[in-house]
Amino acid sequence: MKFPSPLKKAKFKKRYKRFFADIDFEKNIETAHVPNTGSLKSCIIEDADCYVSVSDDPKRKLKYTLQMIKTKNSWVGVNTQLPNKIVRELYDSKEHTPWKKYKYARNEVKIHDKTRVDLVFGNDPILVEAKKISDLKQLTENGSSFHFVEVKNVTYAEGETALFPDAVSKRALKHVHELVELIEQGHTCELVFTIQRTDCNVFSPAVEIDPDYASALKAAKKLGLKITALECNISKTEVSLLPVKKLKVKL
Repeated sequence: MKFPSPLKKAKFKKRYKRFFADIDFEKNIETAHVPNTGSLKSCIIEDADCYVSVSDDPKRKLKYTLQMIKTKNSWVGVNTQLPNKIVRELYDSKEHTPWKKYKYARNEVKIHDKTRVDLVFGNDPILVEAKKISDLKQLTENGSSFHFVEVKNVTYAEGETALFPDAVSKRALKHVHELVELIEQGHTCELVFTIQRTDCNVFSPAVEIDPDYASALKAAKKLGLKITALECNISKTEVSLLPVKKLKVKL
């Protein structure tokens, strides 16, 4: 996914109230939006170089958005709004996509009153118009199955191991349980972890941070959940997935 314009370099100063950060941009302290609800453990480094996007939209309260922070060994993409877009972009490329056997895809399909799954793949054109899982019910009853994909953004790392989550996440745990429910209904499911950094070669759940999530993920894998960890290509002009750079998954 290419940014509308190249990102601008600044200095990261501090994060506060979760969604705000002070940055030193062109020798002025500015407030930037932080599009990430996690702790950003291992990424928050005072005076580290960072990249921000700049908006000229007069309706926006904050002109700057934090996109990347430079750690010792890698740039780290912190924007959690990008992973769904770059996974869909990889599928649409049709070149090296891991999902090339599926003819159709749909983003944001509602599977419960308050839950949407990030992507659904399948080979029936009805999927293109499906907004909720009940739209697929008749096909499912006739033997058709779909591939449900939930996407997670990974910024936390220790050494060469990418870890998720970086804080206890009841929401992420709920998503694992919901994917297991879909498997039990006869579908296939996958968790795709987009590693928005380039210094890791192994992915693992963060057992010490969220042992319940790690346990649920291990159990779900035994029931058929596919777990994929893909490294991102990160630059000031774009973020994209490297389908040939799959990280080893260690549970």
